Amino acid sequence: MSIIKRELYKKIFKIIKDYNEIVLARHIGPDPDAIASQIALRDSIRLTFPQKKVYAVGAGVSKFKYLGNLDKPDLTELKDALLIVLDVPNFFRVDGIDGLEYKAILKIDHHPAEDIIGDVDWTDEGMSSTCEMITNLILDTKLVMDQKIAENLYIGMVFDSDRFLLQNTSTETFKTVYNLLNVSKIDFVPLYDNLYERSIVEEKFRAFLTNNLEITENHFGYIFVSAEDLQKYSVEATSVSNQVNDFYFIKELLCWMFVVYDERNDIYKANIRSRGPVINEIASKYNGGGHKFASGCRSKDYKDMEKLAKDLDEACKEFISKENN
Repeated sequence: MSIIKRELYKKIFKIIKDYNEIVLARHIGPDPDAIASQIALRDSIRLTFPQKKVYAVGAGVSKFKYLGNLDKPDLTELKDALLIVLDVPNFFRVDGIDGLEYKAILKIDHHPAEDIIGDVDWTDEGMSSTCEMITNLILDTKLVMDQKIAENLYIGMVFDSDRFLLQNTSTETFKTVYNLLNVSKIDFVPLYDNLYERSIVEEKFRAFLTNNLEITENHFGYIFVSAEDLQKYSVEATSVSNQVNDFYFIKELLCWMFVVYDERNDIYKANIRSRGPVINEIASKYNGGGHKFASGCRSKDYKDMEKLAKDLDEACKEFISKENN
């Protein structure tokens, strides 16, 4: 471990040690990496410092309940809290901190830096997942790990790297996984069931997505999923985002976008993936963001989704043009 990384871990451990009230938050519409990193770090801090008040906040997702329970504290009662933000680079996408008067921010994130700058800040785009970062932090400090924490961290790494298939996977990722498995001795094979097991209804819905995906001459694929579509297949809006990675190896696609209307929250959600064009800068124009090749955004205006689709199609066209020159 480098001297720089060692000093960073010391700063992170110290700021956690210095605060008796700690709130951990992540982005809205969380995926397994976001929730797993949040719950794993919360539980590790609780085990290490039992006297501290430590809460993981934000809206839960029923599909990810196997990762653990979130907390519902009265944040207005906390007057001297440390806010730990995980897996999110911008304030407007942080979930569940309304009413919190925090004194300092610890940021741990693998997205490109935006407006959140922590008093202690660990932003590293080279990491495959926030769970990879938390794993290294726990293994290389006095923070405590148990079997459930290790299982959650493994799940988060597997999910955000799509089983170590994506470009964000590095040799360091495999070293981290090895160290985690070597220390924890967890049985990781059964953990895949929670991530990848699907009902026949969901498989039929995936067939619907495949059959109705529009692909332009610029190799941009898109589909707009209505509330009626969800009702027809008896699936939730989260089923759309859960399946977007399944289209990575369709050779006709350079970039693809799934848009779903979330009737409960009256909002359109776009999940975007790419095998070439950089998409996070485009998503940021529509109050979104993410990684260069995996991003998303939300809007209450359907026209924003149409404009986003045109921008992504144009990005594919420009990418093809550069590749051919």
